[in-house]
Amino acid sequence: MNEYELDVVVLGEVLVEVATDRPVAHGVPARIGMSGDAFNVAVAAARAGARVGLASVLTDDDLGQAIAERVAELGVSTALLRFRPGQQGVYLVHSDPEGERAFSYARNGSVGSTLTPHDLDEQVLAGAGAVVTSGITCAISDTAREAVRTASRLAKRFVFDPNHRALLTTREAAAEILAELAPASHVVTPSFPGESKDLLGCRTPLDAAHRLLDMGSTHVAVTCGARGVQLASADQKLWIDAVPAPRVVDQTGAGDSFVGTLTARLVLGDSLEEAARLAAAVASLNVGGQGGTGLLPSLEEARAHVFRPG
Repeated sequence: MNEYELDVVVLGEVLVEVATDRPVAHGVPARIGMSGDAFNVAVAAARAGARVGLASVLTDDDLGQAIAERVAELGVSTALLRFRPGQQGVYLVHSDPEGERAFSYARNGSVGSTLTPHDLDEQVLAGAGAVVTSGITCAISDTAREAVRTASRLAKRFVFDPNHRALLTTREAAAEILAELAPASHVVTPSFPGESKDLLGCRTPLDAAHRLLDMGSTHVAVTCGARGVQLASADQKLWIDAVPAPRVVDQTGAGDSFVGTLTARLVLGDSLEEAARLAAAVASLNVGGQGGTGLLPSLEEARAHVFRPG
């Protein structure tokens, strides 16, 4: 894949995922995978038909190489990856029978958090159809936040997922960076009720969409979990019902798969409505697998699922 002809570039941290279906304890079987919001978004965008590159920093050891091999295996370019000494971030996740999750992170000072603007290929970012990143990337370090700001200035279409994590940053800091980046954003994808209430002070998805449009975002997609998605732009307000999930195993990565699919399909020419309907279908299928990329529907499977009867 030619890194100078990318549809989507995703910016952020890769984490090693240790997943169990029982509470973590000595002797409990676990599955090791690769995840993190940037990884999940990049993979979803590639599955949706886009040419995708992942801009991240990995360890310069066997683990970093194994992650890079997995990135390539899933159809994402490794040309934007950087390697240096450090500790790869890790999280443990336990999912209950309803797919709800409990996380434990070991990521402070991770090699991924050393990302800086100097790690970015500005020509690639400026030439890509879209650049995607998140509030998590902004929160993991000051240098990563500066990398996000650089990306927002370079991107033709900048897509921002607030993805607020209370363990990483305060509501006030997350709200401040959202207000800063919204005017540069082609799409913002806050969750409801979480980020809509915590970062925007809004009581309904539509209120959150209006608030972000007023801040300067071109489009907004407020994700409401199993209910659906509120879309909004200057000339459109549309509610999209969620597609029922055939099976719920683990909700990890569902939001990321929505963001990656939405971005890819917008760059490839779909309307906001078309892209969001497909993205909602992908998220519905995604929860049927263990881990952030445990179930990766093909584009054909996702399109068939869009019109699945409830």
